[in-house]
Amino acid sequence: MFPFKKYLSIAVFLFLLSCQSEMDEQVNNAQGTVTTASPITSYLQRVAMVQTVKDNVIDGSTYCTIKPPYTVTVNNTQIAVNSAADYQKVIDNINASNSDNDIVKINFPVTMVYYNYVEKLIPNEADFDALIDYWNQYPDLLSKINGLNINYPITINIYNSANQIASSVSIISDQAFFNFIKNLNSSQYISLQYPISVVDYNNQTKSITNNLEFENAIKYAIDYCPENNIVTLDFTATITNGSWQIPYFYDESEKTASYSGYSFTFKSDKTVVASKGAVSETGQWETKLQNGVRELQLNFNSELLGKLNYNWKLFEFNNSQIRLRNINNSTDYLYFEKK
Repeated sequence: MFPFKKYLSIAVFLFLLSCQSEMDEQVNNAQGTVTTASPITSYLQRVAMVQTVKDNVIDGSTYCTIKPPYTVTVNNTQIAVNSAADYQKVIDNINASNSDNDIVKINFPVTMVYYNYVEKLIPNEADFDALIDYWNQYPDLLSKINGLNINYPITINIYNSANQIASSVSIISDQAFFNFIKNLNSSQYISLQYPISVVDYNNQTKSITNNLEFENAIKYAIDYCPENNIVTLDFTATITNGSWQIPYFYDESEKTASYSGYSFTFKSDKTVVASKGAVSETGQWETKLQNGVRELQLNFNSELLGKLNYNWKLFEFNNSQIRLRNINNSTDYLYFEKK
């Protein structure tokens, strides 16, 4: 009996340890500790991306911008673009007459700055056209979130579980914040020191005191800042087009791996077929607008797929990605990605 009791004690210890780890994860999330895989981490990085949309009248791309100073010719008028304020001169020239061709001709060479702060010298129009054609191949990249500006500096606390070293860093700019997040690894846990001051697209300064408030401010910018809504899509038409997989599912802890290999097909009769190999299950789905917020309700019967049965709130979507969340005592996340 002794070996059995010994192994039973070890099993109980491991069970309690796993429960403690899960509890710690929930507590850490509530206190604002996140990792490189946390949804808010990618949202914050997109807030810190290069602002690329304001000069679309010149370069026609949401993923890159031309670095001032440079000149353009519009309707036989040369315009010097020395800062973002000069974009309006181009717009005013285009709007001055209905009989002009309104072609914006860039005077090369120019330096392009990508959304991730990488710079590239473009010597001529042919190279410029090739670059724009390249970015046009990826219309569903999750681009910069406009309409929310962080007032720097901010302080970030860091804990590295690999070497058990704690530290902090002061971030002084969008570029520094973007690169900090880009260089995070899976063993690093970070927390923002609140409060953090931000300016919304109405030029109103607000104080953010926790991660959920920051996420809600980002959601507000996505929904209402015109620069984030250049293309209008129909949610029902999008979700019923093709098949989807789950790249991320968080329900008190990350459970994405449990849904690896599943394919979800949403049909117009409000059934949804989840299949993996030769096994499939049919559930139901429903969507509606509730107080201006798009909701997605899923209903499956099996234990595994039934864990998706929340009244999800839409965070954002495009033709190839749908991001949902459910806010209760904690925040859960469900992402769909086009297969």
